Amino acid sequence: MKADPVPVAHPLDHDISLDPPVRPSRPPVLLEVEPLPEIPGELRRQLARHQLLLPLLRQSVIARAVAAVTLSEEERQQAQQAWGASHGLRSADDLQNHLQRHELTEADLLWQAELPTRIERHCQEHFLHRAEQRYLARKNQLDQVIYSLLRVEDGALARELYLRIAEGEADFAELAATYASGPERSTRGVVGPVPLLQAHPALAELLRTSRPGQLHPPLRIDRWWLVVRLETLRSASFDDAMQKRMARELFEEWVDQEVALLLRPGQGR
Repeated sequence: MKADPVPVAHPLDHDISLDPPVRPSRPPVLLEVEPLPEIPGELRRQLARHQLLLPLLRQSVIARAVAAVTLSEEERQQAQQAWGASHGLRSADDLQNHLQRHELTEADLLWQAELPTRIERHCQEHFLHRAEQRYLARKNQLDQVIYSLLRVEDGALARELYLRIAEGEADFAELAATYASGPERSTRGVVGPVPLLQAHPALAELLRTSRPGQLHPPLRIDRWWLVVRLETLRSASFDDAMQKRMARELFEEWVDQEVALLLRPGQGR
């Protein structure tokens, strides 16, 4: 049995733009979030071929999840104006041209404009209570580091370059730009900010126990000799921004799980 659309009433009482309203108020536009209909086999194959099937399923799952979210008038207007500004819509003509060019109704446009705010609100209501638990589980992956790196295959050369830097005879950046054999050569030795655990485990442990500005003697990893200096270690903290980030990650994981269910054989959606 086909599920009924989820209606969400919104008045389109001003232009979605940076400019003041140029149109009178009008009755609310009814937003209906309809379930994704069954996709015929050939169309499904075409969507998959052109890498459109997964995005379509994801957006459908997200739409059903956030359909019941209620926004305040202030949130709704802020979302619409931000959307209008990002799309360069500054007049009623701009708005109508956009609708025609993309074959959208006003309800479609309102939905697109308010979707980011709806998602944020949904994350707060349904996943925020689990954000700290996720943060604690992921903390080691969230720490960010900036370091200087110079890697060569010759151990003797690595020792020489290390001593020149340690004794102030040469600048790390200049030597890296001249001698480094890795991609850090193009950045004059600077790596980051990157997650600490993105580095090789031995290098990550060295950086974790270093103090800013500390230069280390050559470290052997596989066929490379590394000269390393920690610049900055940014330890993650559970502030408001991190709390929202963790809630959003949990939401995205849930969406992936729902999409995986839709991709099971026989689902047909």
